Amino acid sequence: MAELAAATEVYPPPMTIQVWKTLMNWLAFFFQIFSQILRGTPQVLSYVGLRHSSSISTNPQASPQFKPLPVVELPEFQEESEETPPTPRAAVPIVGVGGRETDASPFEKLTVVLDLDETLVCAYETLSLPAMLRAQATEAGLKWFELECISSDKDVEGKPKINHVTVFERPGLKEFLKQLSEFAELVLFTAGLEGYARPLVDRIDVENLFSRRLYRPSTISTEYREHVKNLLCISKDLCRVVIVDNNPFSFLLQPLNGIPCIPFSAGQPRDEQLLEVILPLLKHLSQQKDVRPILYERFHMPEWFQKHGIPALR
Repeated sequence: MAELAAATEVYPPPMTIQVWKTLMNWLAFFFQIFSQILRGTPQVLSYVGLRHSSSISTNPQASPQFKPLPVVELPEFQEESEETPPTPRAAVPIVGVGGRETDASPFEKLTVVLDLDETLVCAYETLSLPAMLRAQATEAGLKWFELECISSDKDVEGKPKINHVTVFERPGLKEFLKQLSEFAELVLFTAGLEGYARPLVDRIDVENLFSRRLYRPSTISTEYREHVKNLLCISKDLCRVVIVDNNPFSFLLQPLNGIPCIPFSAGQPRDEQLLEVILPLLKHLSQQKDVRPILYERFHMPEWFQKHGIPALR
């Protein structure tokens, strides 16, 4: 019995070991809390029941109650940037003097000289126009209007006569002029007298798309033909000048700049020359540095004049 009592004094009961373990765990727990408080980490504040202010915390996950401030501008900007493709350089307009946008083409605007009678319109003296022809043209959809113009003839009192004229517009005329003016400078050049041509052009060009109007006095006479249209009165540099005329002899001085077109009359209501033939050609020419080689390959006008007894003027 004495041995048993001595053993009990040397070895403490098992409960003492459990108490020591519990005490050590609490000490470790408080030591961890104390060290985190010294470091100032947000996790410690949640351990002790305090909420870290969102204006101080740098970790959104520090507390389940943390809500970042809503950011509106940045997400919308990023979304727009992702959906909207960048503007290509070629589509950026070139701003010229005074802040006006200018054409990005490397060349100056193409100058297109247009004849009037039998090219853009056809005109008849109203009294001599057959009623059947006007009725057929109207039924076919041709646009026409009547016009009073001053004649070069004089009446018995010596005053200029007033002529009544019926004018038929070539199909697609207004749309042709509108589209053409977008990439070219338009010049009207007619061998008609101003008293007749000016009020007519006022009717077909209400938007003033023609930058210049030239009438019969601007034409010249040659040993081969009268009323020839010399393009040098429009520009000294003819590399980007073309003339559209139903009468090729009008441009015999500059055959490499001419585009001969089919004459128009009221009996051609289905004519498609302006929009289907001439306009695409002019668009192509507007992209060329020099129109003359293209027009020569297309029409061979110098050879055409030679066949009609006129020496080649190249």
